This record gives sequence, structure tokens and C-alpha cells, in this order.
Amino acid sequence: MPRFHCPLPLSAGLDVDLPAGAARHVQVLRLQPGDTITLFEGAQDGPGGEWQATIVRMGRSDVQVRVDQHLPTERENLRPVHLLAGITANERMDWLVEKATELGVTSITPLLAERSVLKLKGERGDKKRAHWQAVAVAACEQCGRNRVPVVHEAVTLAQWLQAQPQVHGALRAVLSLADGTQPLPSLLGAADAGPTQPVYFLSGPEGGLTAAEEALARSHGFAPVTLGSRVLRAETAPLAALVLATA
Repeated sequence: MPRFHCPLPLSAGLDVDLPAGAARHVQVLRLQPGDTITLFEGAQDGPGGEWQATIVRMGRSDVQVRVDQHLPTERENLRPVHLLAGITANERMDWLVEKATELGVTSITPLLAERSVLKLKGERGDKKRAHWQAVAVAACEQCGRNRVPVVHEAVTLAQWLQAQPQVHGALRAVLSLADGTQPLPSLLGAADAGPTQPVYFLSGPEGGLTAAEEALARSHGFAPVTLGSRVLRAETAPLAALVLATA
């Protein structure tokens, strides 16, 4: 059954005009009045679940549906995982956002790292953020998630650390190639690390974090971890960490 993000308060019996993007998608699929679709509100802190709805009217550019039954379906991971990812070049960041969403990431902060090729400021940064948020929405529609990960504003590591005090009970890990790291499974499997404990992953862009950035992260409680003996690409490493954290 086709699924659509509908960030509106939904309730049984309500007639709703779908948002423009969802309406265009319905028309592209050539759905007709009487067809059944699935809607989800998508907020991380919202009521969750999904709704069955029936198309009641197809206009030239608008689609109206009647909300039917609520299904308390949840497909979220037990452990909230927040990703701080150095912005990668070209379409690699799109791919990272899409796959991280499929793997259950809770939020993504694009990181303006020193070695990031793409530098985002002002209106261009706002457009990129909106684009990545739309990529996350589309991934949720495809994979069955009912809570859309939040894509935050792109910031430097120093800005993020200043705005985000240490979260009590949360793990912080930086993916590192330096000596003295521990395997990520060891950190996640520590005696005081429960299966629902939130984790913040910090990962660099192409070329990795600089020594200064990694030292700054470590000074704020990020434990250096490794994913093994092979060097993974900037868009692959955080996904491997997500898999381990949500397994």
C-alpha cells in the first residue's frame, strides 16, 4: 500500500487535503478515488503509528482523503542514534542521509568539518538542509518508518559542542583511525551501556577529521572507536556504526 508523509494532526473521520508533494506523488501513481493509502505524521515526539486513509477526491493539483483507521505500528530502533556527519561531496551526502534513515537514525547533523569540500552558508545552506530533510522523508515513505529523523542545521563541531551539553546517560563516540581506539562493539557492550542508551556518533568527511577536531571531540567526552582494520569511505563508516548500534 502506498505510504505518504502527512505532517498534520490526523484523526479518524477527518477529511484532509494532502500536502503538495504527497498529492503530486498520488497523481504520478495514478491512484483514484476509492483507493486506500497509508499516512504517517512523522514527528519524532509525536503520537507515532500510521493511518489508513481513502482517496475521496482528485483535483488537478490537489488530493483529498478521508482518514480511517489508526494503526499503532512502530518500526523504530530501541536505541536512539544521533549522527554528526562531516559533509561529503556531490551526491554522497544524499546517499548517506537516505541510508541512515533506512537504518533508523534519530537525527542527523551535517558537520562543517575543516576538510569538508562542500561549504554551506546562508540561503544555500537552508536549501541543502531542506533537500536533505526531503530525502529523509522519502526514505521513510519507502522503508516503513513512521518517525522522520530530524536533519539539523549544518554547524561546525565547535558550534555543536557549545550548543549541546553532555547528555546524561548518553554515549559519545568518534570514529577514528588514531592509535588507542577501542572496537565499537566493546563500547556498546560495556556493562553500563544498556540496549536503549542513546548514542552520538561523530564521523568525518573525505580525509577524516583533523587532529584538532578529534582532540576537541575527545575533550568533550567522545570516545575514539574503530570499526576494524579496513579504512571505510566517509559515507560508509557511519552506516556501519549505525548497524552495530542498532543490531
